[in-house]
Amino acid sequence: MAGPFSDIERSIFAAKEVLSEDYQPDQILERDDEIDEYRHALEDVLFGRTPQNVMLYGRAGLGKTAVTTYMTEALRDEVAERPAADELFVHELNCNGKTVYSVVRTLVNELLPEAASDFPKRGLSTADAFEELYAQLDRRGGTHLAVFDEIDHLGDADTLLYELPRARSIGHIEDSKVGVIGISNNYTFRQDLSPKVKDTLMEAEISFSPYDASELRAILADRADRAFVDGVCDDSAVARAAAIAAKDGGNARQAIDLLRVGGEVAKKRGDDSVDDSHIVEAQDLVQRGRLRNRIRDQTQHARFLLETLAYLEDRGETPARSKTIKTRYERVADSHAVDPLTTLKSIQNHLSDLHMLGFLHRTDRNQGESGGRYYEYGLDLDSDIVLDIRGEIETERDR
Repeated sequence: MAGPFSDIERSIFAAKEVLSEDYQPDQILERDDEIDEYRHALEDVLFGRTPQNVMLYGRAGLGKTAVTTYMTEALRDEVAERPAADELFVHELNCNGKTVYSVVRTLVNELLPEAASDFPKRGLSTADAFEELYAQLDRRGGTHLAVFDEIDHLGDADTLLYELPRARSIGHIEDSKVGVIGISNNYTFRQDLSPKVKDTLMEAEISFSPYDASELRAILADRADRAFVDGVCDDSAVARAAAIAAKDGGNARQAIDLLRVGGEVAKKRGDDSVDDSHIVEAQDLVQRGRLRNRIRDQTQHARFLLETLAYLEDRGETPARSKTIKTRYERVADSHAVDPLTTLKSIQNHLSDLHMLGFLHRTDRNQGESGGRYYEYGLDLDSDIVLDIRGEIETERDR
């Protein structure tokens, strides 16, 4: 008896993983300037000196994390050939939804001897966690690069960025060296840091600009050559995916997703090749999937606020002031059995972040001396899609 897979004879994909989000290419295309800046920022490591701190800025999908992985791996290889260089350790952490304590605890646990018990999740202070981190850094010795991805999502980033970069200069560590690499989707992240943190960091700043259509075509052509069986992917598919992504923020990750999903569409149709028509059909699927991931990546209360704006949008009550949003948000949080944020300022901060990320549009109102100046917010997305995705996320969480 034939099984459900018995009629599958061949795949149009030769190496589909090349189009996956976690694929790390051996060569980074169309980022020569950023790589050159990175190289200069990290070269002190090769001579046994304390690393320079580095901050990377740019929207999601512009290659910040991929370039960082590429550079740290190349640095590891080069350090192994340099007698003047200390042993190099790279610690990579995603800060989304994390506290300073949990981040420092993760670093400590990476450094502890294998036989040692993990550092406690609770019961100790952040100062205790830093003290243990310094002890483990000196026990291990060498040079340590701490890579903090999405550092703009870290609660109290000031504390982390004040403590680590100055640890050696004030004597917290003596037998090791530490450098910080921060990766942020928020171009204005540095403006919100305290003056003392800015003075301590003295970092190299590397800004990643959106890819244009020509750059995206070069990236996609390289991926398509390896991902698909020879002759399967038409140049028109590459051109259309690059054009769509270039118009929508120059996001390479989106362009690669379009190519992968376009291939899946062609395969489901039973077509022997991938052309621009498959990319067009893939566009809605990719945009919905990317929006789902972006919403999932937000904090719980940011997701509640998006749900709140979707409800207000459906009732024709947007744009709305933060006071109005707060009242409805509290009901949404209560419906999920979660204690809401209590201050209007915290709501306003979340709304500002969601506006910066492109989820909301914001109107500046100025009523003069009588009414003052304030913002009104509205959803910059389809409310039905937002509510559908919120429901999917909650269903996944409850399983």
